[in-house]
Amino acid sequence: MKKYSCLFLFFIVLVFSCSPWRSFEKTNRPQPSPDYANEKYWITLPWRHDIGDTIPPGCIIPEDQKDAKADVFYVHPTVYLVGKNWNGDLSNNSLNKKADRCVKFQGSIFNACGRLFAPRYRQAHLYSFFDTVAGRLPLEFAYSDVKAAFEYYLKHWNKGRPIILVGHSQGAKHLTQLVKDFFDGTTLQQQLVVAYLIGMPIKHNEFKYIPLGKSATQTNCFVTWNTVIAGTESKVRNSAYKGAACVNPLTWQTNEEFVSKDNNIGGIPFSFKQIDNHVCDAQIHDGLLWIHSPHVHGYPRLGFSYHLCDCNLFYMNLRQNAKDRVAAYYSKFN
Repeated sequence: MKKYSCLFLFFIVLVFSCSPWRSFEKTNRPQPSPDYANEKYWITLPWRHDIGDTIPPGCIIPEDQKDAKADVFYVHPTVYLVGKNWNGDLSNNSLNKKADRCVKFQGSIFNACGRLFAPRYRQAHLYSFFDTVAGRLPLEFAYSDVKAAFEYYLKHWNKGRPIILVGHSQGAKHLTQLVKDFFDGTTLQQQLVVAYLIGMPIKHNEFKYIPLGKSATQTNCFVTWNTVIAGTESKVRNSAYKGAACVNPLTWQTNEEFVSKDNNIGGIPFSFKQIDNHVCDAQIHDGLLWIHSPHVHGYPRLGFSYHLCDCNLFYMNLRQNAKDRVAAYYSKFN
């Protein structure tokens, strides 16, 4: 525990010491705006052989992505931790490689159920989440890129196929707004298989017409959770997490029953070298997803939080669930 506490403290010091100190208006925002007609502004596209096609050893090779019946629009989490600008620069190769790794660890989960689209975007600095006043404009700026990418995808590539939205952390925040702008109560809502909005506190009534998913095959819904070590109380986190919506990814239900690790069909460690069967259990408690520490290495914890591993811990359950929901979506038309 002491090791994790020291690591968490170091992480916080790093964020604050390497954060923007000028206002958003006075910071040179990265240019140019991404032109999503140019494929270089997409981390992965279904007709390319790229990092989005990655699968861990022992995983069944998916069918040809370009022929899949569903689409997956994935938005990566924050990887911009150190820098004096409020938004990341898309010409920064180091930053781009970190975003690519997110597609490998998270986006690849969904390459078995649909065509995978993942845009590059000028993400907000992590500090934007610590200073909510100063961070509002950088986050809005980042969302404008995500919105533009989705609009281009929708106009040129979707062609009426069902859509799965996937976002983690900052990605989940942007997709929450995207759901409100494009899906909630619109005709496009009928194309929504599910929105996986992971690693952000989402309210039960976040949307007017799109409910929290409460079963493994429910469609036109959203799913969310935030993973912490068992015993963590919501009051030690931001109050937004207390009573937040939460789905257990081992059952896809919202009750607070303890679910054994026997139901975890496989996590993927950060080494991406193997599937770890029965890596952890899960139980919902007051808006948080409690787990006991994995029995294997490769799933880092910061203090009480397994935020970095929200998806990795349940990699194979997520992979299967996305396939099941696509099948359920099409079954409605048979």
